[in-house]
Amino acid sequence: MTEHPVATTPGRAGPDDRVSVVVITRDRREELLRTLRLLRDLPERPPVLVVDNDSTDGTAEAVSAAFPGMTLLRAGSNLGAVGRNLAVARVRTPYVAFCDDDSWWEPGSLRAAADLLDARPRLAGVTARILVEPSGEEDPVVAELRDSPLTGPPWLPGPALGSFLAAATVLRADAFRQAGGFHPALWLGGEEELLATDLQRAGWWLSYAPALTIHHAPSRLRDSRARRIVGLRNTLWFTWLRRPLWSAVRRTAHLARTVPRDAASVTAFGRALAGLPWVLRLRDPVSAPLEARMRALEEAQRAGGSRRYVG
Repeated sequence: MTEHPVATTPGRAGPDDRVSVVVITRDRREELLRTLRLLRDLPERPPVLVVDNDSTDGTAEAVSAAFPGMTLLRAGSNLGAVGRNLAVARVRTPYVAFCDDDSWWEPGSLRAAADLLDARPRLAGVTARILVEPSGEEDPVVAELRDSPLTGPPWLPGPALGSFLAAATVLRADAFRQAGGFHPALWLGGEEELLATDLQRAGWWLSYAPALTIHHAPSRLRDSRARRIVGLRNTLWFTWLRRPLWSAVRRTAHLARTVPRDAASVTAFGRALAGLPWVLRLRDPVSAPLEARMRALEEAQRAGGSRRYVG
C-alpha cells in the first residue's frame, strides 16, 4: 500500500474554522459515539452536526448527554442522505465534510482539504483516500479514484472525478446548496451521482485528493440486500434523469443482463419502473461533452470491482 502523508502547513496545527463535519445516523449508537469521540479529538476542532434519522436505540439521547457541544438535529423520520441537507442548511463554514457513523477523518485532513479548496475557486469537492479498519488496507474503490479516466485542468490536486463518495468528501457548502443538495427521492445509496452531475453542469470540478484520508470500519448493522435494491433503483433513476436516450436504453439493457438474477434485482427494477412517471417528468439529459465523460467513467467502472452490485 502506498502511503500518502497528509499535507499540512507548518505552524498551523491548531483549530481551523473553515470546515464543519456532518454525520447522519440511525440505530448505531455505539458506533456513532466512537466516531464522535474521534471527531471531537481532531486538531482542527471542527463544528460537528449530527442528524439522527429517527433512531429507536437511544442514539439521540446518548449524543445529547455525551457531546453537548455538538449540534444534534432530530429528523423525525428516516430521511437517509437527505438528512445531510438539513445539516448543511445550518452550516456556517465555507466547507462541509461528510462522514458516516462508522467512519472518521484522519487528523490534519480537514485542514488540508480546506487549503486545497481555498486555492481553487472552481473546485467543488475533494474525495479522500479510504482506509478500511481494522486492517488499514485501502478500500477497493480507491483504485478507481486513483485511476479515473477523466481529464481535468492542471490545477486539480489529483485525478478528476465524475462523482464522489459522500462519506469521504469535503464539499464547498455554497456549491452544495446551489445544486440543491441530495435529491429526496433517491434517499440513500448512490445518491451522490445526481448531485455530482449537476455540479459539473454548473461548471464545478470534483477531484480525488490522495493526501486526504478517512477511516471506515464497516458497520455490521446493515441490510446488504436492502442497500443493493436501493442502489440499483437509484442507478436506473439517475440514468433516465440525466443520460441521453440511447445511453439510457443501453445502460438499462446492460444492467438487466448483468445484475444477479434474484428477487432483489427484480424488486429494484420494479421500484424503478414505479417511479418512471416522475423521472420522465423531470428528465433533463446532459450535454454531449458531459455524456462523453460519463461514458468513459462507466466503462472504467465496469472493469473495476467496487460496483458489481449494480452490474
